[in-house]
Formats: sequence, structure tokens, C-alpha cells
Amino acid sequence: MTTTNTIASTSMRPDGLAAQLAYLTRVLRVPTVAACWEQLADQAREANWSHEEYLAALLARQVADREAAGNTMRIRTAHFPAVKTLEEFNLDHLPSLRRDLLAHLATGTFVAKAENVILLGPPGIGKTHLAIGLGIKAAQTGHSVLIDTASNWINRLAAAHHAGALEAELKKIRRYRLIIIDEVGYIPFDHDAANLFFQLVASRYEQGSVMVTSNLPFGRWGEVFGDEIVAAAMIDRLVHHAEVLTLSGDSYRTRARRELLAKDRDN
Repeated sequence: MTTTNTIASTSMRPDGLAAQLAYLTRVLRVPTVAACWEQLADQAREANWSHEEYLAALLARQVADREAAGNTMRIRTAHFPAVKTLEEFNLDHLPSLRRDLLAHLATGTFVAKAENVILLGPPGIGKTHLAIGLGIKAAQTGHSVLIDTASNWINRLAAAHHAGALEAELKKIRRYRLIIIDEVGYIPFDHDAANLFFQLVASRYEQGSVMVTSNLPFGRWGEVFGDEIVAAAMIDRLVHHAEVLTLSGDSYRTRARRELLAKDRDN
């Protein structure tokens, strides 16, 4: 008797059907189907679903769970310093931010096109929150993401360089569809660090997306990297295919302190 005939024969016996489905779903690695086929089958009978409708509902459950698990994994491996969503961001405190542009970036299409996003503005207005929120959206649309501060990216590349493995490290980083470089401008780089940073940016040119947050306008990046020529070459590669958001507004920390003082005066 063939395997197909054995399965058909077994499926005819009610006591063997559950065991057979448990085996098949385990082999196919569809745990959601294994968990909900029976409950959906009862629902299908009550609602007079066709076989095709039942199958579609069952597979839809499996796909939804698999996508949710993938989203969770991508968000975890991105190493976000905190989970901050765009929905939690108070747009009223940042009137300089175009809502339509933010909504467009939230679709993640810029990642699919290997385009960049640059967030410029003074400290405390929420650039990191926006970068994390956009990174989470990208992860939820199926893109691999990795975030770190500019100084930590340099430390990572410097360690690889000293180990003679810089090219291998850059290749590993290129596997991520989006990398986020936070806090460019807070700490100046020496010549070697600036060169490593340039190689990181150059290695992703038209190959993968880069998101950068900085408290300094482009005109002052020469101060950070200690070389106007290197800074100009880096900026040229970053902005060629990029959305540059120059933001302005009150620091949320300053605003919170002002509101607290006002509350104390009222009391």
C-alpha cells in the first residue's frame, strides 16, 4: 500500500485523523494549523463553508502567525535601545515635521529602494524616537534592521580592522537592509575613525539603506570628522538617494521641565 493510500485509509477512521494531522502538520512545520484546525473545522461546519473557504481560513491563520513571529524576531535582532513606536510620538510638539512625508517613510518603501533617511535637528526633539519608530516599521514590513550609535559603529569597525577582518565585517553589515546610525555629531572622530565611517557609508551606497540622526547641520560635519573633504564625500553619498528631514522645535526635556515648574507655581 502506498503512503497516499495509507493516509487516505487512516483519515477515514475518526480516531486516527487527529494523529494523522498532528504528524502532517509537524512534518510541514505549520504549528498554527495543528493548533486550530479542529476549532476552525467546527466553525466551518456551522457556517456551511466550502472546503476552499476552510482551507483559506486555516492557511491565513498560519501566515498571520508566521509573519508576526518574523516581525518579533526582526525587532529583537535590530537591538533597538528601547521600543518606541511612531504611534507614541507626539507630532504636535514637532510642527516642522511633514506628516505626509513621515507616513510615506513609515511604509518602508525607501528600504526596498536602498534609499536613505537623514534626521537633523537640535538635541531632545525626538530624532532617536523617530528613527526607532521608522526602524520598527521597516522590520514589520519584512526588512532586516540594525541600530547603534555612531561611536559604537566606529568601535565595531575598528575592532574588525585591527583583526584584519574589516571587509568581512562590512559584508556582514550589508546583509541588513537598513542600518541606523544614531547621534552623529556628539563625539568628534579622529582621522582613522572618520575613514572607517566613510567606508561604512560607501559600502552601502545604492546597496542598502542608511538612516542617520545628527544634532549638527551638514555644514558642520567637517568638525565631527576632522576633514572637510571626507565629510563632503560622505554627505554626497548619503544624500544622493535620500530624504533629509531638518527638524526644529523645543527639547522635550526642556519642555517637561518648564511644565513641571509651571505646575509647581500653580500649586
